[in-house]
Amino acid sequence: MSFPTVRMRRLRRTVAMRDMLNQVNLQPSNLIYPIFVDEGIKKPVAIESMPGYSRLPVAQVAAEGKQALEQGVKSVLLFGIPAKKDEAGTSAFAKDGVVQKATRELKKAFKEELVVIGDVCLCEYMSHGHCGLVKDGEVQNDQTLEVLGKVAVSQAEAGMDIVAPSAMMDGQVGAIREALDDAGFEQVPIIAYSAKYASGFYGPFREAAESTPKFGNRRSYQMSQGSQQEALREIELDINEGADMIMVKPALAYLDIIALAKATFNVPIVAYNVSGEYSMVKAAAQNGWIDEKTVTREILTGIKRSGADLIITYHAKDAKVWLNQP
Repeated sequence: MSFPTVRMRRLRRTVAMRDMLNQVNLQPSNLIYPIFVDEGIKKPVAIESMPGYSRLPVAQVAAEGKQALEQGVKSVLLFGIPAKKDEAGTSAFAKDGVVQKATRELKKAFKEELVVIGDVCLCEYMSHGHCGLVKDGEVQNDQTLEVLGKVAVSQAEAGMDIVAPSAMMDGQVGAIREALDDAGFEQVPIIAYSAKYASGFYGPFREAAESTPKFGNRRSYQMSQGSQQEALREIELDINEGADMIMVKPALAYLDIIALAKATFNVPIVAYNVSGEYSMVKAAAQNGWIDEKTVTREILTGIKRSGADLIITYHAKDAKVWLNQP
């Protein structure tokens, strides 16, 4: 049957009818709210390339966690900017490190009400800005694994609910799982940044986290943009090493990877709506070229529709207000 017997517009006549038939319903609880915590500041510092976002002192992290909960967002992802950087990443696993202190503040204030996720990487803590230990200009994979394990354990000791390794070192999930288990944290889950592509969309984040590499680039460990098969293999390896959830990063240019991952693997899929994607929307909205709220809802719904169970997004600050508007 076809027109005029079939009229697709019949099911679009009212808002209530459209909502009733939506197959994808995005909720604030599907979102994860990133927070940048800076050990060396006493008041928020605006991030120029990410309008509406700031680096926060540890003393204000609990207030930001409260804001997330008020928006209906149940989880935050912590990134730390330490007062001291070196070539061993020692601030990343220090008991009094910036992320560790922020975690204690959040867990003291909210206990189990708020899920706190810790990014496990070294780029923010290294004087050279790379995600692992460096020798003779090369990032050392196997030597970095032990350090990543120490970072994960130190975060778990501080009360971190979930750890999320993002360094893209081979074997990092297995090394972290073993380190956590040996330290008595076998109940701490791992979100693996499994399909993390070498992307031009990370620029604003690198300003925010002060993590731009001082030499070279990250293409030797982050993934090539043209590969689907490599992403599926990375995801499978991470699951076999003990990942409880896997991530695709960035989101918008890699919706096909999210969909493939959802169709192939029976684990929760996390998508990272990254800083460059956020900043493009903000810049276009500030110029009056788009309606920010409408476009944000459309982007997040598209990411969810592609198969993401959870979305890390800087738009989460406005989730409850925007998602509930017609």
